[in-house]
Amino acid sequence: MGTTVKKMLFILSKATLENVYAAFIMANGARMEGIEAEIFFTFFGLEAVEKKKLEHLHTATVGNPAMHIPTLLGGLPGMEALASNMMKRRMEQMDIPPVGEFLEILSDSGVRLWACKLAVDMFKLKEEDLVDEIEGILTIGDFYNRADMEGTHIVFI
Repeated sequence: MGTTVKKMLFILSKATLENVYAAFIMANGARMEGIEAEIFFTFFGLEAVEKKKLEHLHTATVGNPAMHIPTLLGGLPGMEALASNMMKRRMEQMDIPPVGEFLEILSDSGVRLWACKLAVDMFKLKEEDLVDEIEGILTIGDFYNRADMEGTHIVFI
């Protein structure tokens, strides 16, 4: 018989709406099932926890096969804003909270949130640039060390 999932570690590398909500929904779902969950925000994924940027995330329209539009059209001025607004409106209709509120919900439910040290240093950010729900700034090695139990899975988004 297989090992039961006990802990989910998500690495979020891109702060597009579709990637951020995928990580948030999966981490939230893990907690609802009694599974430990953590999210490591690295490279452009850090924008999801930057105070100045988190409410201004967009949907990728270029190079996104799920958009089902030609790349040329996806690159037209205004297409990304249109797609992002449509997605935000649809999520609001479904009672999916905005990014900032969702981060609070995740933190309150026990999801541990970490920022990547390399990315923080590379983008010249300070801890005060990040939301209060971030527990700390870790190296990737520190984050991997959190996979310290049988039944831990790492998902890269």
